[in-house]
Formats: sequence, C-alpha cells, structure tokens
Amino acid sequence: MTYSTNEIMVTASSRLLADGEVTFVGIGLPNLACNLARRLHAPNLVLIYESGAVGATPERLPISIGDPALVTDSLSVCSMYDIFCNYLQGGRIDVGFLQGAQIDRYGNINTTVVGEYATPKVRLPGSGGACEIAILAKKVLVMAPQSRRSFPEKVDFVTSPGFLDGQGRREAFGMPGGGPSAVITNLGCYEFVEGEMTLVSLHPGCTVEDVRANIGWDVRVAATLAETPAPTDEELRIIREELDPQHLYI
Repeated sequence: MTYSTNEIMVTASSRLLADGEVTFVGIGLPNLACNLARRLHAPNLVLIYESGAVGATPERLPISIGDPALVTDSLSVCSMYDIFCNYLQGGRIDVGFLQGAQIDRYGNINTTVVGEYATPKVRLPGSGGACEIAILAKKVLVMAPQSRRSFPEKVDFVTSPGFLDGQGRREAFGMPGGGPSAVITNLGCYEFVEGEMTLVSLHPGCTVEDVRANIGWDVRVAATLAETPAPTDEELRIIREELDPQHLYI
C-alpha cells in the first residue's frame, strides 16, 4: 500500500512511544502519532494538552487544543497553571512533542523570528509552552519537514533549547529534562550522539545524498544506517479511517 511522507512520519514517531508514558502533545501530526500508539502498542499512554485535558481519549480528530473532544472521557480537566506547575514542573512529563520553523544540529528550536530579533524577516508565533517543555520533559521528540531553510546549522533564535552548543551544556544551565531524543522528518530519523543530531535511518526511497542536500551542515551519519520500516496496512487503515478520515493532516 502506498503512503505519504506525513504518514511515515506519524508511524515512525508512534513507535517511539512506550505504554504508560505521560506525553505532552499538541495538535496535528504529533496528535496522530500518539493516538496511533494508543490503539496499537501503548493503550495506557497518557495524553496531556496545555489547555488542561489530562488523559484525553478523543473519539475524533481535535482541531485545536481547546476542542471539546479532548475533554470527553478524559481523566481530569484542570487549569493551564496546573498543567505547567504540577505536571511539567513537577517532573511528571515523560515525553514532549515539539515542532518549529527551524531546528539546528544540537536540537535547538526556533519559533520566534526568522532573521535578526530586532528587525526580523518574519515574526513567528513565539514559544507558547514549548520552551518549558524543552527544558523540563524527560525527553523530547521533534517532527519536522526537512529543508536547508528549516534545518540551518544555527537557528536564528533559540526559543526551545536542545543541547545548546554541545554535550553537557544543558546541565551547565541547570536544565532538568533530558533534551531532544529523536527528530523525525520526511527523509529519515535522527537520534542525538554527544548532543548532536545523527542520522540513524532513511525512509524507503530516500538516500544520504537527499539528506545532505536538505540540511545546513555536514550531518553525522550512523555507522550502521537502517531503513525506516514502512507503515503497515493496519497502521495506514487506522490513520486514514479512524484518526484522520477527512485527511486534514495526512
């Protein structure tokens, strides 16, 4: 069965989630990945949204973090203050999903400005809760389409810190979270070795040359480079028929 790049990003991300983990998630592809994992191998995955829904089990695709579908059958509904103070600052978030306009070789994410801060070419939405998630979650997963523009060697502004400028720098600044664990793109999957993004698998049909042509630095490549497993028929059925039947994101 054929599949889109968004669908393989969703399936590759979902396989990184373990049963019982508490996951801070937003809308879009990360939401699809979490709910796919819940249906297949992680039924006890706990989804938390910054709007206050804890243990959300949406029966349809939510279109925003304020969608009432997130409240139905959730474990609890609380304030945004409770989410960030009691759950995130309390060390109860295992996984945080983040996205951004730019991500660099050390996993730093920019959602603030493109260009100089004082005179930007583009002003972006800003942090929201992303900075706190990046600092405090036990690990961070990033989903992002890859290009030289979106994967520069150095982001224009560090909104959400990864490993800053190398291994050990998070600890030097007293950041308790584990930092970025994996980056999933339309071309392949990355992990972090000594604080630097390292290509560990290529999606079917993609090459290392494709990756190098769409990234702003001389990227590390794992000694044993795997091929990302293609989405299964069952994964695609769930995504297309149950999670996103109107194909809003896939």
